Amino acid sequence: MGEGGERGRRSGGRAARVAERAAPLAEGLRPVRAGLPGGQYRPLTEAGMATIHASALEALEVIGLANAPPSGVEILTGAGAVLGADGRIRFPRALVEDMLAKAARDLTLFARDEKFDLHLTGSHVHFGTAGAAVHIVDPVTLDYRDSTAQDLYDAARLVQHLDNVHFYQRTMVCRDVLDNFDMDVNTLYACLSGTAKHVGTSFSDPSHVAGCFDLLHVVAGGEAAWRARPFVSNSNCFVVPPMKFAEESCRVMEDCVRRGMPVLLLSAGQAGATAPAPIALAIVQAVAECLAGVVYVNAIQPGAPAIFGTWPFVSDLRTGAMSGGSAEQALLTAGCAQMHRFYGLPGGAASGISDSKLPDMQAGWEQGITNVLAGLSGLNMCYEAVGMHASLLGFCMESLVLGDDILGQVLRCVRGIDVTPDSTSIEAMKEVCLGGPGHYLGSGQTLGLMQTEYIYPAVGNRMSPKEWNEAGKPQLLDRAIARKNEILSKARSVIDPEIDRAIRARFNIQFR
Repeated sequence: MGEGGERGRRSGGRAARVAERAAPLAEGLRPVRAGLPGGQYRPLTEAGMATIHASALEALEVIGLANAPPSGVEILTGAGAVLGADGRIRFPRALVEDMLAKAARDLTLFARDEKFDLHLTGSHVHFGTAGAAVHIVDPVTLDYRDSTAQDLYDAARLVQHLDNVHFYQRTMVCRDVLDNFDMDVNTLYACLSGTAKHVGTSFSDPSHVAGCFDLLHVVAGGEAAWRARPFVSNSNCFVVPPMKFAEESCRVMEDCVRRGMPVLLLSAGQAGATAPAPIALAIVQAVAECLAGVVYVNAIQPGAPAIFGTWPFVSDLRTGAMSGGSAEQALLTAGCAQMHRFYGLPGGAASGISDSKLPDMQAGWEQGITNVLAGLSGLNMCYEAVGMHASLLGFCMESLVLGDDILGQVLRCVRGIDVTPDSTSIEAMKEVCLGGPGHYLGSGQTLGLMQTEYIYPAVGNRMSPKEWNEAGKPQLLDRAIARKNEILSKARSVIDPEIDRAIRARFNIQFR
């Protein structure tokens, strides 16, 4: 009787521990979370960074940038840039240094739910989406089809429920929306409807900005509320590498800065094509172009929130095709992250792109390598980290779900090893080895660290072959599909229904 009661108490205690482990952890106790500090990996030496900086300043003074819009010419020359007879804007070293001193640092990118705010300080790392894929990848039929507004909304709903994806920048083009203004509106609203995390979007025409801000003010509860917590950033390709301004994008940028929207200053040259082939010189060009953006933005409004978006890509030099999943891409991104910290500016770059057409082994190694180097290098904003295939031409929902597992492992690497008096005390070793059970499986220390020191995949399979066989040999893709369907069956719009009705009455919204 007593023995049976003891077994019951042990069983009950174990059940309670299992339930406790299943309950969500407080944010501070989670083994991984947004904003973990990276910076352990440094492919550039201090001398290397100084050399890149000097070359970038020389490029701005000697080469400058072409094709500034008239408004940009006025803004930049008014700040001290020089308009040459060849029409190029050149940037004196002193001007660049003055604007760097004014530039925003320790930036917070707000979310509609403040628990998702992103604090871009130091080497704190955040992973999220981005891109402009024109296809949706179906990993079952192996087909590529046109992406739609509904797809964009569905991806946002998934991101809302994936813990290791910290922000949602537009992932694909709404190819079913034919009017360009309606496309910009649907892009913005599909993202906002699906997630309360920080959102990034772009505008296809300067004339569309005002109408999209009307929508933003409705969602925010007024212009003042928007300006207090701007929860959307403008992904802005303000340059067309090499060393030319993109006129319409510059006009969009000017408008967004004045309306209080954070701007991602995005320079996306392709090494060997629109950027130099040497990795170091590709970084020089990207840094020079983004420094021009820093001058531009701070000449409009000193201290305006901007992200230093050195975003160079890689070419496969055999064909000239982009190679987003290569080791060279990982090095480029890591080097850019170091330059962000060299300037003390919040920075972002690409990581996690796959050249594979499907979520297969190639995609796994490409996403794993590029994301882990980005995280370890301390990149503040790791864009395009999940879901992107075919060198940014395809987006896969199942890959987004699988990518959440990858990012969990990446973040655990970023967190590193906690060396403390408790974690290095030999007391637990003494208990086990000197008259104890000879293993640590049931020790209090092991049980206490199960959830806080270790992270476990939501989809990845760690069964033994015997267990896997008995479970019906589940495939990874099937598990990803099941998790995707489970999330989408429960996820609803995060917009208040009354606000949603008002927006749909005013704008041509084309997703459910």
